[in-house]
Amino acid sequence: MRMNRRFLLRGLAGVACSAAAHPFLSTVTLAQSDGAAPLGDHRLIVVILRGAMDGLDAVQPVGDADFARLRPTLAGGGTDLDGYFALHPELAGLMPLWQAGSLGLVHATSTPYRDKRSHFDGQDMLEAGTGMDVPPGSVRDGWLNRMLQAVPGLSAETAYALGREAQPLLGGAAPARLWTPDVTLDLSAQSRLLLEHVYHDDDLFREAAAEAMDLAAMGLPEDGSDAAMAAPGAARLRDIDALVDFAAARLLAETRIAAFSLSGWDTHRRQKAVIGLSFRRLQHLVTRMQTGLGGEIWGKTVLLAVTEFGRTVAENGSGGTDHGTGGVMLMAGGAVRGGRVLGQWPGLAEAALYDRRDLMPTSDVRAWAAWAMRGLYGFDRALLEGAVFPGLQMGDDPGILL
Repeated sequence: MRMNRRFLLRGLAGVACSAAAHPFLSTVTLAQSDGAAPLGDHRLIVVILRGAMDGLDAVQPVGDADFARLRPTLAGGGTDLDGYFALHPELAGLMPLWQAGSLGLVHATSTPYRDKRSHFDGQDMLEAGTGMDVPPGSVRDGWLNRMLQAVPGLSAETAYALGREAQPLLGGAAPARLWTPDVTLDLSAQSRLLLEHVYHDDDLFREAAAEAMDLAAMGLPEDGSDAAMAAPGAARLRDIDALVDFAAARLLAETRIAAFSLSGWDTHRRQKAVIGLSFRRLQHLVTRMQTGLGGEIWGKTVLLAVTEFGRTVAENGSGGTDHGTGGVMLMAGGAVRGGRVLGQWPGLAEAALYDRRDLMPTSDVRAWAAWAMRGLYGFDRALLEGAVFPGLQMGDDPGILL
């Protein structure tokens, strides 16, 4: 069944919380430089993590005294990064990149989006690259497309995506195309029944719908057991392969820009059991892309993985986390000066939290992306702060690229 992401998400407003983060609604879009390769020889890959990835689970601040207290069932078990932060165990496959200096992690970062914590609005603002002075959804082109609009001599490249529309990140006047593979969305009878009756604003049914969507997406048994929820999900990893392999093949040729969506990050319930698959999918995407590109091109590549917002600092009564503010951004690639947890850590004391519930953002996701584009392609700072990310103040150069 072919699926239009925006049509589905807007049409099924009753299950917005789950649908906006649905694993089948993944996209990959590519842009190609023509002739003399105006973008040079560097590659930029942007991965949108739809559904609000829990940055405090991905990069755990185990050195913060409040962390274990606020997350009694979620904290622990990670791989040490620097004596203060630990990487979630299901991301341990990225440690060789960390040790090689090709993986950087930005903590306590976010878009300017605040307070309402809507997946739709948060994703709109993330992909538009705007601030709170612009209503979410009012800008029709994405920041990656606006970057391409500043480069003469571009031609469109075929893209393969789950969905009929180019994702908003690359929507706009600059040429880019989309391809949709055959996708079948199989929901159980129970899941269909839930989806027919659940409304996003109805607290009674919202969590049940989220769980049903998770079960259908991962192809897991519906017995509700932790063992079922923790099943390997190998098929969900294989879903990534065709997209990554196609993108890698194009990036080895004339393509310079690729944008993916990787969904399934909405973890209101049983986070410990279900988030591991999402982390394995992200890890699989990164490592398969590294393998596909090979050493020479990987050495000229920056991959940015960003999400619409983080999640609450304290776990909830269902063993999950709710929509928050500050989160984590991942940077990988041979062009990255990594092996560091970047950003200013605000701490988890109650007085240091945003709205006394969320990780306080201390940096703007857009600034990190802008510095990556400036380092890769030499864009003028005024262009990045004015046209690509209107109203952004990039601040000092964080030195994220070699």
